[in-house]
Parts: sequence; C-alpha cells; structure tokens
Amino acid sequence: MPFTLTGPCEYREEIRKSRFIALAGPIASAAEAQAFIEQHSDLNASHNCWAWKFGDQYRSSDDGEPGGTAGRPILAAIEAQDCDHVAVVVIRWYGGTQLGTGGLARAYGGSANKCLQGAPKVELISRVPVSCACTFSELALVKLRVMELGGLVLNEQFTANGVELQLALGQAQIETLQEQLAGLSRGRIVLQR
Repeated sequence: MPFTLTGPCEYREEIRKSRFIALAGPIASAAEAQAFIEQHSDLNASHNCWAWKFGDQYRSSDDGEPGGTAGRPILAAIEAQDCDHVAVVVIRWYGGTQLGTGGLARAYGGSANKCLQGAPKVELISRVPVSCACTFSELALVKLRVMELGGLVLNEQFTANGVELQLALGQAQIETLQEQLAGLSRGRIVLQR
C-alpha cells in the first residue's frame, strides 16, 4: 500500500565538501509538484535536482548534473520508500571535489532516501465514489459514520425531503457503511455506486 507525506520534511548532509539539502512534500497534482519545486529551489545553489510521483505520472530532472545521476536516483528513492503523491528536491552546493557518476547517484538518491525515511507518512487510500440520500435529522450521524471509516463527503445537496450526499470511500469500507446506514435508518438509506 503506497504512502504519502503528512507535511514537508528536510534532510541535510555534507559529502566530500559538497552540501546537500533534500526537501520533500506531499502533492495533489502535477502542477502542485512543479510549484513545490519552484518554491523550494535555491537559485544560488550549483544544482536543484528533483523528482516527483503522482499515481502513474512522474518526472525527474538532473539540472546540469551528468544524465541519470540525480533525478532518476531521487525517483528511485521515492519508489523504494513506497511513496506516491510526493515531490522531492535535492539542492547541491558544489564543494570543489568531484564525486563521479556513482558518487553523485549515491549522494542524490541517498539524501532523498534519508529525507523520506524520516518523514511522517500516512497510507494512501484509493476511494470509490458512492452516493446516498438521508433526512435532515440523520445527516450528522451519516457524516460521522463516513468519517469514522476514513471516507470523505464530497458534496451535499439539500432538497425538500432531505440531503443527497456524494461520498468517496475505500472499497473495503463500503459494505460496513451500508450495514451501519441501514441500521441507522431501518433500511431506508442505500448506498449507490
């Protein structure tokens, strides 16, 4: 099961006189990943290498380092930590000592890996859209049951007879919620996919 970060994190390291700072954070889209990278890059640094992963989409950049020595190792660290919906920027200030291609890959990948290892994570749950209708008096209890099962209330539409809810819920929790709502309403509330 993949994980994402609960917030931004940072890791600092010095390798053969070069300073490395790895910054990682959660993202909700590809555009948010690019914004994170632009916001955290340091234009005074020698290199701002990065990678991000959002579901099936991913990108990486070596930012002037030899091809495949920075962006790909950072992306490999994201995947090794079983992370998704995450962007990582590793900033390098060159210290005068050449690291070689293997040394660069170890430095960038290692900094990203250590940053993600120490980061507070939360499990990513893939949710299925479902809907239901309830009376005004049942609304608070329905929302409580949805939240207890890790679901989300995406939209609520008030009608003359009650409330129509658009929900997102983990596949494994749908049957449990259906049973709870049936018990709550004597079988009247039914989840629709």
